[in-house]
Amino acid sequence: MTPTACPLPHALPEDVRARWTLAGRLVLALVAAGLLALAGLLRWWRPEDGELARLVATVAALLVGIPVLAAAARALRSPNLDGTTDLLVALALIAAWVVGDLETAALVPLAMVIGHAIEERSIIGSQAALAALGALTRGRVGRLAPSGQVEEVEAEHLVAGDRIEVRPGARLAVDGRVLVGSSCLDTAPISGESVPREVGPGDEVHAGAINAGGRLEVEVLRTGAATALGRVVALMRDAERAKPAITRTLDRFSGAYLVLVVLAAALLGFASGSMAVLMAVLVAACPCALVVAAPATAVAAVAAAGRGGILITGTAFLERLAACDTLVIDKTGTLTHGTLTALPDADLPAIAARAAAALGRGSDHPVSRACAALDPTAPVAEDLHERPGQGVQGRIDGVTWCLGRPGWLAQTGITVPPPPVHEGPLVGLVGEGAWVAWIRLADTPRPEAAEALADLRSLGFDRQVLCTGDRAAVAQGIAAGLGIDAIDAECLPEQKLIRVRQELDQGRIPLVVGDGINDSLALKAGAVGVAVGGRAAGAAIASADLALVDGDLRRLPTAVRLARRCRSSILLGIALAVAWTLVVVALAAAGLIGPFAAALLHNLGTVLVIINAGRLAAHQP
Repeated sequence: MTPTACPLPHALPEDVRARWTLAGRLVLALVAAGLLALAGLLRWWRPEDGELARLVATVAALLVGIPVLAAAARALRSPNLDGTTDLLVALALIAAWVVGDLETAALVPLAMVIGHAIEERSIIGSQAALAALGALTRGRVGRLAPSGQVEEVEAEHLVAGDRIEVRPGARLAVDGRVLVGSSCLDTAPISGESVPREVGPGDEVHAGAINAGGRLEVEVLRTGAATALGRVVALMRDAERAKPAITRTLDRFSGAYLVLVVLAAALLGFASGSMAVLMAVLVAACPCALVVAAPATAVAAVAAAGRGGILITGTAFLERLAACDTLVIDKTGTLTHGTLTALPDADLPAIAARAAAALGRGSDHPVSRACAALDPTAPVAEDLHERPGQGVQGRIDGVTWCLGRPGWLAQTGITVPPPPVHEGPLVGLVGEGAWVAWIRLADTPRPEAAEALADLRSLGFDRQVLCTGDRAAVAQGIAAGLGIDAIDAECLPEQKLIRVRQELDQGRIPLVVGDGINDSLALKAGAVGVAVGGRAAGAAIASADLALVDGDLRRLPTAVRLARRCRSSILLGIALAVAWTLVVVALAAAGLIGPFAAALLHNLGTVLVIINAGRLAAHQP
């Protein structure tokens, strides 16, 4: 029997490997600290054995010094701002060894290891949070067999089209559509909403939500990484690995910064005649706080956005979103529901509404579905006959009714009156051979659309452009009700792209919002593209930089505020890091603090920057 090999650190998952590395550094630091304490004890207890105490201090310095020197060697091969810290500490360490200051040679790297542990602990904490989120798409669920029996299976074994049972108190592990039952879902873990959401047949539900009401039967739509929650986790992991633009800019100047610090430390050390001043300046100038300021804040913002149902595909888009000043938005399915609705009419008799609903319930045509909503209690009409694209005929309580296009109704010998003024579709209703009424249909705005657009205007989006493939008259009616002045109607996908480019050419920074395949080109061309979730086409989501999971347009101003807060927090973190570093360098240059105190104060600056980023992580969108 072949023995199983013990897995090496590089074979472990990323979060586990990070924990292993951090634990190893801390163990070395603790051993080195113990040896330093032992060296000090030996000098006090047996001063005649000075060589033994020196040997113990040397071992302590080597334990924490060799990893620092190895990191500095790696930084020479790929220089950046983060590697500058390793190089400066390595130079201070070498200077301490040259002058024989073994205690400083051990204490400075020891303090830096503690600082790195604090820094990495915040990163590992976010990795643990991501792992916890990812776990919400795993677990055992009850799959309904064709016979109606429930079998327990792992969520990862489900496929689209499976039917599952979701009992009260259970957590959804998949994205799906409710087939049977009604309930209220606690969606706080994935959308941040504190009020439970009512769902029933036909409603889409997402992984991570908790069933707080009755039993549901759900059709599986997406599993695992393909769920909305899975995409949140994937995007947050990408954001952790990505560098914000400001960090990349700072990296370009890391070489010049290193040369400047080394020259300044050498001049100050020579002027003061003290090697301790040289070492203290080198340590104090380490840019650790500057390194973590932007990435920690950006990751915190992406995490906060994910909790609010906003998927951000990278930290760079946060920076662009903060600068946007113009809105270019699609109509159908974005500002509107994307489905026809029968408009309320006080002149429509109750018996006519019931008849239209009964006829509509027997057809899947969008017009029929809209009419069916006029009276949800109406039965399906008897002896139903549908003429595709024309209308439907049936009997209700012994009376023959027809619902359909005016042209088709006229062919039956009915005298059709002049249609009323209406920019949307119209259907006529005939009962027992006599004209009864017109039924007006429209694609109505989402209930939150007006509030979302007004909120965006308060954020400086005074220019709002409605760009749609629909007719001009329909677009004008929607725009007038929502306070939009600029309209581009009857646009093909290429024309939407041209409109976005015109906004860019005029010096504006457009936020482009859409949900369909025809919006993909425009979404890609905008400064930031946003796909409205729920009904959004896959091509739109793939082309977008942000996605609204539940399609709530009020998330747009929320995302803008979060992006601007992230930008302010990054600038504050960088200012804090620079100011703190200058203060510590000044203290070191004046000889008021030594190398070890400089390392401790330097780490305190890193902690302050992480706390600043943590304020954004706690933000509730």
